[in-house]
Amino acid sequence: MMNIVLHEPEIPHNAGAVGRTCHAAGAVLHLIRPLGFDTGDRALKRAGLDYWKDLDIRYYDDLNHFYNKNAGISDRIYYATTKAGRSYADVEYAADSFIVFGTESAGLPEELLAENFDRCVRIPMLPGTRSLNLSVSVGIILFEALRQNGFPGLSGEGQLHRLSWK
Repeated sequence: MMNIVLHEPEIPHNAGAVGRTCHAAGAVLHLIRPLGFDTGDRALKRAGLDYWKDLDIRYYDDLNHFYNKNAGISDRIYYATTKAGRSYADVEYAADSFIVFGTESAGLPEELLAENFDRCVRIPMLPGTRSLNLSVSVGIILFEALRQNGFPGLSGEGQLHRLSWK
């Protein structure tokens, strides 16, 4: 099962949209405090729709608490940042990888990125583009990781319903 980690997310509708994506993908959502919203926030639940109650969400007091509760993941953790030297598509993701995203306003702390630079990935963009929306970035990288692993547990087919035309 893939793991999406939001480090100090600030905007409730972004976290809600990420939660909805995690639900659709069968991924665990890890939220590292402080959060810029209350988890009972209407905007959060509205963006996550009725999936929020069904999510596997894990909360942590801070980054150290996250690392302590998830010991042994150093070879399966990636840090999404515009400052990375390589593309998210150049990584081979394990089926239980952890992908960490930073705050909407500042991203991940520079010292964390410097300590883990070989585990950092970026989404290629036109020069001068600051960043993509958090929920969009999560979707891009999460579904690449799932694709590499054969979309485990996900439905590969849709169903077209016959429509009657007048």
